[in-house]
Amino acid sequence: MTEINCDMGEGFGLYSMGDDEALMPLISVANVACGFHASDFNHMRRTVQLARGHGIRVGAHPSLPDLQGFGRREMKMSREELANCIIYQIGALKGFLDAEGMSLNHIKPHGALYGMAAQQEHAAEAICDAADIFRVPIFGMAGTLHETVYQGRGHRLVSEFYADLDYADSGHLVIVRSRGAIDPERAAARALRAVTEGKVASQGGKDIAVRADSICIHSDTPNAIDVLRAVRDAIGPYLPA
Repeated sequence: MTEINCDMGEGFGLYSMGDDEALMPLISVANVACGFHASDFNHMRRTVQLARGHGIRVGAHPSLPDLQGFGRREMKMSREELANCIIYQIGALKGFLDAEGMSLNHIKPHGALYGMAAQQEHAAEAICDAADIFRVPIFGMAGTLHETVYQGRGHRLVSEFYADLDYADSGHLVIVRSRGAIDPERAAARALRAVTEGKVASQGGKDIAVRADSICIHSDTPNAIDVLRAVRDAIGPYLPA
């Protein structure tokens, strides 16, 4: 079985991003932005309330402190500074979850932080330092430091597959600052292959091994609703009842 997760609550102030109200009923798990790449206290509270209304589990989606770059630019930070940055954000979201009578489901680093932790040991260790406090699973990618470091530290890895992002020949994600609309049928076919075969074709045409405990769809993809519906239709038999 697999599930579908979505990065959400990524508006800020008067600015909106993604149709969270339309997407929320179609997913299993929401990754809620914690204010450092997107969101603010009002958006966080509303997103948590929206998830509660649909019975959707909520995880924290912490980022590097890069609001202007949407958390998609790498930054040089020590392990201690990164850990403190992550703890700060998760603690803020957990306050809103507590207020709504909900539990923190998981931690899923965002953007460049996610990519750094896949390849840089100090970043992966910093995420574990935060997870040691909150004791919830961490979303990441099998075959990277997410798997070896997180599991080596005693944390449960929920291995993700990205239906709406490309994979490099190295097996790592291709992180872009912004994205246009994508082909829903291509995303659906890639998701189904990831679930049934454990493989995805890289940008260079190489088959990459993947594990799809959870499939991610980004809410800021312009046609995210069409993509999500196509993916759901394709992998329906593998989704929880």
